[in-house]
Amino acid sequence: MRWACILLPQLALDSVLRGRADPDAALALISGTPQRRVLQTVNPAARALGLRPGQSLGAAQALSRDFAMLEYDPARIERAQQFLAAWAYRFSSHVSLHYPRCLLLEVESSLGLFGPWPRFEARLRDELNALGFRQRIVVAPNPAAARMLANVHDGLAVDAAGLAEALGRMPIERVGFTREVASAFARMGVRQLQQVRNLPRESLAKRFPQDVLRHLDTLLGERPLALRCYAPPDRFDVRIELNFEVESHQALLFPLRRLTGDLAAFLAGRDSGVQRFTLHLEHRSGEDSSLPVGLLAAEREAAMLFELARGRLEQLQVPAPVQAMRLVARDLPAFVPQHRELFDERPQQSLPWEQLRERLRARLGDDAVLGLGAVADHRPERAWQAAPVARSETLQQEAPRPAWLLREAQPLREFAPRILAGPERIESGWWDGGDVRRDYYRVETRGGQRAWAYRRVGDDGPLQLHGWFA
Repeated sequence: MRWACILLPQLALDSVLRGRADPDAALALISGTPQRRVLQTVNPAARALGLRPGQSLGAAQALSRDFAMLEYDPARIERAQQFLAAWAYRFSSHVSLHYPRCLLLEVESSLGLFGPWPRFEARLRDELNALGFRQRIVVAPNPAAARMLANVHDGLAVDAAGLAEALGRMPIERVGFTREVASAFARMGVRQLQQVRNLPRESLAKRFPQDVLRHLDTLLGERPLALRCYAPPDRFDVRIELNFEVESHQALLFPLRRLTGDLAAFLAGRDSGVQRFTLHLEHRSGEDSSLPVGLLAAEREAAMLFELARGRLEQLQVPAPVQAMRLVARDLPAFVPQHRELFDERPQQSLPWEQLRERLRARLGDDAVLGLGAVADHRPERAWQAAPVARSETLQQEAPRPAWLLREAQPLREFAPRILAGPERIESGWWDGGDVRRDYYRVETRGGQRAWAYRRVGDDGPLQLHGWFA
């Protein structure tokens, strides 16, 4: 087996920056007691001001006040790690959160689907960068070795033959031993893991806890590491707290794009779609503003979900400034991709009908977009009716019918048209006062147009034009 470790070295910072419209502005996450506030982590812009992790808030503010502060929130970090596990579940059925701030993926069984490891790795990095998370990725024959090698490597891929050598060069303080054990080895002059392996096991067993030998065997793949695999939840619930109170729709589009993008990544991991979700706008006082978004069919494309939510949001009158946005999706049916042709013959700027339909519904309202429903009536003008798109159906008729039916028939202004088929007699409607008795013909005009015309039974007058064939 081959395991990939995706180490997230700045998960706390990335989980905050990805929700900000200005990620390059100076930012520090702070923690500690009210009496002593300490900088937990800072972004590069804050480092340029002289700020460092572990610095007291007072000392940092003495250097500069041109930086934003947010509370270091372990719950936010946990939510981000759970979201990334849901994303990674798309690539492997064995995903584990055994170690903090990293993902473990069994990738051997996924190479046949996603290609050789260099291509697979590039895809993982591209998607993580798009989601806003920095990463280091290492592949090794077992998950423990992959995790420890990620402490000092990025992009390394080792097989079973080269594992011992790669681990042997690792600094002793970076291979997962406790601080006390690493210090004891350092006092003995042991600097690399290979030097530990060269020591007699009996001596190690006497001088160090049993965990040392167990951990050493686990790194070398001689002892299995028990992992608890991740199982994706049955709902999506993500919240983004805004930097300040927002009153305009335009300022809400950035967090909305991030939420819908996260929803799309979550759905891809579960191999499902979404047919209904709710966008909550949180205010300082009063109830949240809820914005339900419903689709006629399950979808999971990020751009489409964003456009639909955006169309609904722009129609909403926000009653008060917004402090946070939350997206909740519980209706997650199985996703069946639409059948597509190998060569797309549509113009480059045109949209598939499904996407155009959903955009129109989002912009104009659910009742503004209608379809056609069949009615059990032989009279052409009564054989269909407007119906909501969700309940409309494809009109199928045994006899050919024109695509364009005139509202009222009118005399066919054509001298001696060519008759292609007919007559087809339609007699119906005697029971409701709308009795019709007509003989229909398919005709062709001198200009090559094909029409549907009729003559009333017993009437020798001109043909009445009722529709045009496409």
